[in-house]
Amino acid sequence: MKMNNTLYIVVPCYNEEAVLPETAKRLGVKLNDLILEGKASPKSRIMFVNDGSKDKTWQLIEELHQNSKFYVGVNLSRNRGHQNALLAGLMTAKELCDVTISMDADLQDDINAVDAMLDEYAGGADIVYGVRSKRKTDSFFKRVTAEGFYRLMNKMGAETVFNHADYRLMSKKALEGLAEFGEVNLFLRGIVPMVGFKNAVVYYERSQRFAGESKYPLKKMISFALEGITSLSTKPIRLITLIGMLIFLISIIMLAVFIIQWAIGVTVSGWASLICSVWAIGGLIMLALGVIGEYIGKIYLETKKRPRFIIEKVLGDDEK
Repeated sequence: MKMNNTLYIVVPCYNEEAVLPETAKRLGVKLNDLILEGKASPKSRIMFVNDGSKDKTWQLIEELHQNSKFYVGVNLSRNRGHQNALLAGLMTAKELCDVTISMDADLQDDINAVDAMLDEYAGGADIVYGVRSKRKTDSFFKRVTAEGFYRLMNKMGAETVFNHADYRLMSKKALEGLAEFGEVNLFLRGIVPMVGFKNAVVYYERSQRFAGESKYPLKKMISFALEGITSLSTKPIRLITLIGMLIFLISIIMLAVFIIQWAIGVTVSGWASLICSVWAIGGLIMLALGVIGEYIGKIYLETKKRPRFIIEKVLGDDEK
């Protein structure tokens, strides 16, 4: 497989004015080096996707585009979330390049891992996952919860790559496969492995965010986890069924115990056990209704077939 392919580095951005100039500088140097080494075509570009930012992110992208041919941009009509913004960039780049590499704008992903990804692509891999080798920069709480997130996802039936976020290489063929997935509820970390094709893994160490604030506080991470599980797996509903069967069996056993106690004349007050049972069963019913409601809500959104994103403007080579 030839090395001199057109590469698009897709970077979703939301309120990244603090870090964007440095991100653009480092990516520009890296892309220029790749071109000089013959690993990327001179037509390769860095595509920033503005996800409805409220700061000067889009203004900075326009300035970068005016000052260098390396930088192109996609501006969404409104904020649609990280996964939709990333997909918008990938689907736009799909028509313009041979291979894409997606990464976040915060400079936590090691840019130098791009070389190893392209080497794997040259060796025949259509998808290359960037995987964190260590979590030294994370707090104990963040490390435990993040790794627990991946384990929970896999146990719930969502096939994800452990310690992989959205730093990945995808060939044009893989992008065309991804385009076949039309669901509104996006969780790319679980959808991309479903695409198939030959894949590989590149390990790297993640750094601290260069500037700005994290876009994934604990509340958003929990929401993201629930989105991934309910978008990719029906195991929670099956789990509710199993718990319901277990409680039914326990109730049968308890009924037999109470009958035996009544037969031998043992007085049973029953107040504490009754109240505990009411609260336990009531809580389980509410939990079951919540999980089922989550799935019904997703079905509702899918049947509406609303657009996952709307692109307001694209800054490309034809505007230079």
